[in-house]
Amino acid sequence: MSELRTKAEHTEAIRKDRRVAVVINTRSRRGRRHYVEVIERLHQLGFEPLAEIGVYNPKRLRELLDTALATRPDLLIVGGGDGTLSSAVRHVAHRDVALGVLPLGTTNNFARSLGLPLDLAGAIRVFDTGKVADIDLGMADDRPFANLASFGVSVEVAGKVKPWLKRVLGRPAYPLTALTILPGHRPFRAYITADGKRHELLTHQLNIANGRFHGGWQVAKDISIDNGMLVAYQLGSGKKLRLLGETLARATTGRWRSLAGGPFVVGREMLLETDPPMAADVDGEVRLRTPIRLRVVPNGVRVMVPSSFEDR
Repeated sequence: MSELRTKAEHTEAIRKDRRVAVVINTRSRRGRRHYVEVIERLHQLGFEPLAEIGVYNPKRLRELLDTALATRPDLLIVGGGDGTLSSAVRHVAHRDVALGVLPLGTTNNFARSLGLPLDLAGAIRVFDTGKVADIDLGMADDRPFANLASFGVSVEVAGKVKPWLKRVLGRPAYPLTALTILPGHRPFRAYITADGKRHELLTHQLNIANGRFHGGWQVAKDISIDNGMLVAYQLGSGKKLRLLGETLARATTGRWRSLAGGPFVVGREMLLETDPPMAADVDGEVRLRTPIRLRVVPNGVRVMVPSSFEDR
């Protein structure tokens, strides 16, 4: 781990020296279409990127992130969806480099949790007028994550949602795909131990969030990506009709519930066990299985955010 400057010093270095590197996933929903525009807008703001990298083969993403970081930028600008940005978070965690986020995906949960503008011009302007903040890093066993670990229907949805459907419909592609899977899905029993208390529930879908958004909609207004806490919550219950109603509600209204009034479990560390054992979707990658220990590392990642972001 490199020695970190203060956040004020880091912000000043970005504004003064303009040392940035750019990596854009051109396989993301808007990456290929906007690659040239991103570079042009950065030049207009006085940035002369040390590296300008388009990712055409997703298997090379990690290698190319390392290539960009080798130029020793103060700000690593990454464009893509939540999966791309989650990989970038793992690369910059605990390092003296800030992550600049270009929301070019379908749901853009990470960008929403940071309070970033979702339009390209607005997001790029943050690199010029914003500040460096540090946010929480989630850990699922030894795997870092930015947004969410999920279990149940969504794991199947992640594997079956069609890329063309995401391109055409955007966020609604996920709940619509879920509706095709749900009739044959069996509920599972989950046991969550947090802060010494054990919680049991029967459900079709369980999420454990570090960020504030899921599927592009707010989970609850009082969740934060910078409060040192994880939040576990179920969608619906063990009854398919309840989950169907919850899925339709989120697809059509994006309604939120307050932590004080919903079925949430909050803690700095959680042990999740399920019956039967289940695969985990961690920021879009299915690599772990329950039981899983999840925890939060406060202020584990530096990011560039709007000046209005509340940095705790």
